[in-house]
Amino acid sequence: MELVKCLIAGSGPAGYTAAVYAARAGLNPVLYQGLAPLGQLTTTTDIENFPGYPQGINGSALMENMHQQALRLGTDIRSGIIAKTDLARRPFTIALDGGGEVQAQTLIIATGAAAKYLGLPSEQKYIGQGVSACATCDGFFYRNQDVAVVGGGDTACEEALYLAGICRRVYMAVRRNVLRASQVMQERVRQHPKIVILFEHSPKEIVGDHSGVCGIVLQKKDGSEAHIDLTGVFIAIGSHPNSEPFMPLVATDGQGYIKTLAGSQATSVAGVFACGDVQDPVYKQAVTAAASGCRAALDAERFLRENGL
Repeated sequence: MELVKCLIAGSGPAGYTAAVYAARAGLNPVLYQGLAPLGQLTTTTDIENFPGYPQGINGSALMENMHQQALRLGTDIRSGIIAKTDLARRPFTIALDGGGEVQAQTLIIATGAAAKYLGLPSEQKYIGQGVSACATCDGFFYRNQDVAVVGGGDTACEEALYLAGICRRVYMAVRRNVLRASQVMQERVRQHPKIVILFEHSPKEIVGDHSGVCGIVLQKKDGSEAHIDLTGVFIAIGSHPNSEPFMPLVATDGQGYIKTLAGSQATSVAGVFACGDVQDPVYKQAVTAAASGCRAALDAERFLRENGL
């Protein structure tokens, strides 16, 4: 069975940054791209908050740059999905979807998190063209425009408040008759003059044309509909970390995010490290994911060195 020093699961900003640092450290990393080759950023059009690109950069182009950089430095990048892991003993055994196994002295988990969407066909059609799951990533492009946030929890309130600072009007479509957010967040959105809370309104259809989103149809509790003209719809109903293949041996929180030890990217299993959105329920930014990927690779190199591997 093949044995590698450093196996990286995931190909977003965290995974590719880990690969760059691991390759430069001489670890000969092997990276499996997973379910979403190049990561979630491929669904984002222009990115203006990643350092080093004064004019901004397309999400797919940024990830292709990272891919090529990791390749040039010697990363063995492979297609494949990790289906199951045996982390009870080292070297770890990694089973791939479709068959095949590989063993690894260290494992860096960078499988990310998948945003939860509504499941509407029209929603999927306009992802990246007016539909987004990240206000801090894409909100800038809707400056002085009308947008909607779907959701009623703390995340939805945070997204609405952020957007209210740059947009003309923000509608909050809340399925229930109350907000689920903390009291302080409820007060902030209720008092903000640009935020309109629509209780008992559920998205029925996102309306668009060749240029992207131009409206939303909301269904009220009584069955009637409300049509609102807008240019952006932000889905804020949560996300799901892609941590299943590594459970239950790796400790996770109540939502499934992998726990890392204070001051490092180390997990509860020696030799296993986690980085990016799979262990970050708070920031969820490309730049923070990349930074944690750097830390994970440095931690892995130190672990191998200290254990004579």
